[in-house]
This record gives sequence, C-alpha cells and structure tokens, in this order.
Amino acid sequence: MNFGRGPAVVLNVGGTRYSFSREVLKDFPLRRVSRLHGCLSEQDVLEVCDDYDRERNEYFFDRHSEAFGFIMLYVRHGHLRFVPHMCELSFYNEMIYWGLEGSHLDYCCQRRLDDRMSETCYYAAEEPPGEPTRGSEGKGRRPPGAEGRKWLERMRRTFEEPTSSVAAQVLATVSILFVIVSMVVLCASTLPEWRAPENRSVEEQSRIIEAICIGWFTAECIVRFIVSKNKCEFVRRPLNIIDLLAITPYYISVLMTVFTGENSQLQRAGVTLRVLRMMRIFWVIKLARHFIGLQTLGLTLKRCYREMVMLLVFICVAMAIFSALSQLLENGLDLGTKNKDYASIPAACWWVIISMTTVGYGDMCPITVPGRILGGICVVSGIVLLALPITFIYHSFVQCYHELKFRSARYGRSLSAEFLN
Repeated sequence: MNFGRGPAVVLNVGGTRYSFSREVLKDFPLRRVSRLHGCLSEQDVLEVCDDYDRERNEYFFDRHSEAFGFIMLYVRHGHLRFVPHMCELSFYNEMIYWGLEGSHLDYCCQRRLDDRMSETCYYAAEEPPGEPTRGSEGKGRRPPGAEGRKWLERMRRTFEEPTSSVAAQVLATVSILFVIVSMVVLCASTLPEWRAPENRSVEEQSRIIEAICIGWFTAECIVRFIVSKNKCEFVRRPLNIIDLLAITPYYISVLMTVFTGENSQLQRAGVTLRVLRMMRIFWVIKLARHFIGLQTLGLTLKRCYREMVMLLVFICVAMAIFSALSQLLENGLDLGTKNKDYASIPAACWWVIISMTTVGYGDMCPITVPGRILGGICVVSGIVLLALPITFIYHSFVQCYHELKFRSARYGRSLSAEFLN
C-alpha cells in the first residue's frame, strides 16, 4: 500500500469505525481486508471497498455493522457465532463477503446453518474476488484498461465457471465429450482384438483421436493459464495439477517413441511408455470441473484431512494389535495346528484389513478357536472405528455441497438473464 497518509488505517463498516496499523492488514484473517494491503492505487481500493477517503485514510464498507462486530470477535478470540435475532443465512452472506466459510463457525452454529440451508431455497449473494462492488459501480467512472480487464474476466469465467454463460456451457459440453471419447478409446485400446495385427488401421485411427483430444486439452489449459489473474495460484490449484498430469505423459511418450522407436529393445523404455499411456486415466478427473458432485467430494476431502488422518491412525493402531495377536494365536504358539497363512505379522496385516473393512475375501482365515474369537472382535472393532469419524465427514460434505450449489445457482441466474437479454 503506497498511498494515503498516517500509520493507521480506518475501516468504516456500516458506520462503525475500526482502526488498525498498516502492518496488521498484511496478514489479516479476513481476506477482503487483507487485500487492501496489496492495493497500489485508489482504483484497486475501490474494487475491494465501497468508498475511500484519502484525507482520513478511511475505507467504507456498506455492510451490516453488528455482523462485522461478531466477525471481529472471531478475529480476536477465534470463536465465530451467529448474531442473536439475525437470520443465519444473512450472517452467512456477510461471512462470505469478508472471506470466511461455514467451517469457521462453531460446531453448534454449523448445525444451525445446515438445518437452515436444508429447509430453504436461499442463494448466497457471494461477490467473486476482483469484481467491482456496488459502490464502485455507482461512480460512473471507467478507468483506462477497464474494457480489457472486463473482457479477460469474462474469458476467465467462461473457462472456469461452466454455468456462467451460454458460451461457458457450450465449452463445458465440448470438453466433456472429448473426455468421454478419450476414455472410450483408452478402454478399447486394451482389448486383444483391438491390438491384433489385422487391426492396424483401427489403432492408427485411435492415435489420431488421441492426438486431437490432447490438442484440445492442451489448448484449453493454455488459454486458462493466459486469462488467469494469478499465474502462481493457477499452477498450485489441484484441478490444474491434474490437468498437467493428464497432458504431460502423452508428450513424454511421443518423445520417447521418436527417440527409441515403437519396437524398442529397451525393455524399461517399453514399460515406461505403457505406464505413461495408462496415465491418461487422469482425464476422467477433469469431469470434476463440470460436476458439483465431484467438486463436493474433493472439497470435502480437503477440509476433512484431519478426520482422514485420525481414521488412518485408528486403522494402523488396530492393525498392529490384531495382526500381532492373530500371528501369535495361529502360528506362534505350539498348539499342534499351525496356519501357514499367518506365518508373519506383515502377512497377518492383510487379513486384518479385509476383516476390519468387512470385505472378507476368504483367501486366508483363522482355524483355531482363539483365532476365530479374535477375528470376530476384529470385525466388530473395524465397524466401530470406521464409523467414528463419519459424522464429521458427513457434516462437512453437506456444507460443501450447499456452498457449491449456491455458487452454481448464482451463475445459473446470470445465465438466465443472458438468455432474456
């Protein structure tokens, strides 16, 4: 921030003033407030807040002052609760505006929010970062380069949000068709009839189709990279990393084929080529960009990594205990009957895993009475341990689904307006 005077920065939210130092804004927990630190001009400031007073270095936000007061309590003490006598969805809208999510709420308030979302058709009025706010729209000013930035923003939304416009929906449909075609060709190429010598022409056609699909995915990825706002953030996004993993193996395999030949005597190179070609299965994950269900699954796994780690610890501890006991009862004790399937603890770990998950392949099973009793305890313990974190994961899944559904519905309304216009 290289404008304004004085060491203090004043935030005016609905008539209530808050004073901070400039350095505090840099790592402020609220994303919208922390963005002020990176503003280089008054134009950038007006994209974040509704108005700005240069003389007093004061930033105006036309938002609910009491709700922001409760949000500031979260900033200071780490606990976020609903404002009494205020609609949960209205407060949730304020949270989204300032850059918070439903997961920041205390557990009791999260339950209230989920119940409220389940019984209403409310759509959160979230403002995407970087779009002009209501205050800046009423100024009537169009700074230089605004048209170019607006065009880039429309292009970015067209490629990133499949429901934001008619062009975005057409683009998403074409991308889905390419993914489906590439998956069908990949599956068919593993059939023995497909690889028969008399079907060389079919194999050549499949390679042409594969090249066309890769060309489409590469062009799409390049365009999305060009129109993105933050190139570093673009590279770090999980879906973009998956796109890179799906595209890169094709070009590596082409280069290896050029240098080593199709009938290469280098066995390792041949194995590498087959592995790289099979990595095309990552293309199916590209569907997550166009379906809320897959996005919800990915967002849930991201937010519930602590619960996942806890579940993994539960399984590892139980596996260590039951595998050692089963090896001792089935093979370690000299009881006249030794079960060779349990010759070692690592071998017994496989039995513990399929028993705790109630899969039960039947490839190995205890034959002694103590071993069978231990097996029953192992199965019951597995059911209990796997069920413990399910409540937290389900709660996060519902919350993520509502958030993504609201965002999709918001862009759907803009799509309807485009049709009307």
